[in-house]
Amino acid sequence: MTEKKIIPKKERFSEWYVTAIENAEILDQRYPVKGFPVYAPWGFQILREAFHILEHLLENEDNVLPVLFPIVIPEDYLKKESEHIRGFEGEVFWVTHGGKEKLPVRLALRPTSETAMYPMFAYWIRSYTDLPLKVHQTCTVYRYETKHTRMLLRGREVFWNEAHTAHATWEDAYQQVLLSQKIYSMFFKRLGLAFLILKRPVWDKFAGADFTTAFDAVMPDGKTLQIGTVHHLGENFAKAFEITYLGPDQKTHYVSQTSYGISMRVLGAVIAIHGDDIGIILPPEIAPIKVVIVPIPAGDDVINKQIDEYCKDLEKEIQDAGIKVKYDNREYRPGEKYYYWERKGIPIRLEIGKKEVTSQTVTMARRDTKKKTTIPRSELIETLKATFDDILKTLSERAENDLRNNIRLAKNMSELKSLIKKYGGFVKVPYCSIDNDGAACAEKIKEETGADVKGVLFPEPEKPEGNAKCIVCGRPAKYIAYIAKSY
Repeated sequence: MTEKKIIPKKERFSEWYVTAIENAEILDQRYPVKGFPVYAPWGFQILREAFHILEHLLENEDNVLPVLFPIVIPEDYLKKESEHIRGFEGEVFWVTHGGKEKLPVRLALRPTSETAMYPMFAYWIRSYTDLPLKVHQTCTVYRYETKHTRMLLRGREVFWNEAHTAHATWEDAYQQVLLSQKIYSMFFKRLGLAFLILKRPVWDKFAGADFTTAFDAVMPDGKTLQIGTVHHLGENFAKAFEITYLGPDQKTHYVSQTSYGISMRVLGAVIAIHGDDIGIILPPEIAPIKVVIVPIPAGDDVINKQIDEYCKDLEKEIQDAGIKVKYDNREYRPGEKYYYWERKGIPIRLEIGKKEVTSQTVTMARRDTKKKTTIPRSELIETLKATFDDILKTLSERAENDLRNNIRLAKNMSELKSLIKKYGGFVKVPYCSIDNDGAACAEKIKEETGADVKGVLFPEPEKPEGNAKCIVCGRPAKYIAYIAKSY
């Protein structure tokens, strides 16, 4: 067992975050290539549980089918959509040799998969009867991140799920954007996360997209984190890769497309937002172990044997109910075990001693509230399931309250600077435009506050009251825009 170390999360968030991940054994950063983390067994089990939820939602709520594409993309494919390659050219890892032999064409490690998938879409789609086409894959992507890498938030190898769809019309693709956002919202809510859906300014959209929408959460240090994106690609990639279909009118048309993705950042958000000074708190659905049973030894071998048998019976009963459980009978003191499993984020701990065996009860401790209750053994399974639901409810309400408390309004540049400096979070301001004619104002805001124009609410942006003016240029404000510093 390691030494107990408590770091105040709010006062020293950056240190707390790294320590919480290390103590829970989520990642091991000792691999000798920067930005390429090793997911330790506990961490990868959590991530896998989360992505299983996502994959199930995609496949069962929208019939998005699983695929797996190659990791390498020929350079000529990557260059076909000019705006796309301009957006990624500084971040691409290149494969140039096979053994000692120089390759005739450089191969990019996929920074994202549009240019890998869409040449195949051109083969798969021939008629309007082939539409819509909807696929997804869980894989890794590679970007030569030049900024400071950070555990689960910013790295060079990114574990993620990406989905890609093709449709007959731009409006059909727009409806897919809305449906994809609905599915992502369902996913994030099952993790207890609170978020805003913002339409990014045109200067911050995905390279090659008509427009980009993003899910943004607020971290404990006041910075925002993009935890998911949904892009409307229009016909841009279809024209580059000749993805066409024969319509009912017997004419050839380009498809309209969407792409959307969620990465390992979602685990970073879960850790940061739900955790406390001790460490991480896991939403029950993604906890590899939902219940841990800890025996409380007595000073009598006969009683200790009874406690051991009682714990084993409980473990089997809980397993038979389909709940992941572990009986921790290691040779450590109970307090050491408590702390060990608390740092792992286990939702519920059961403490079993002489009193519980004698009275046929269990003492249940919740990780989220630290409250203990004693319940009859006969009510255990029903109580566990109800408590899992209540833990998610509690985590969700905390996250929602934190988000709402971190949205503030500024009426001028002075107020914006003050609020960003003092609180962080989102600051709403009257703003001229998120098209190109608003880019200069965004640069001015960045220069004076260090924050970015993250966008406007989607699909219904907030409108300024009365004759509000843009806080930067003084032109009539078209929107209420959200400003924030971000990871």
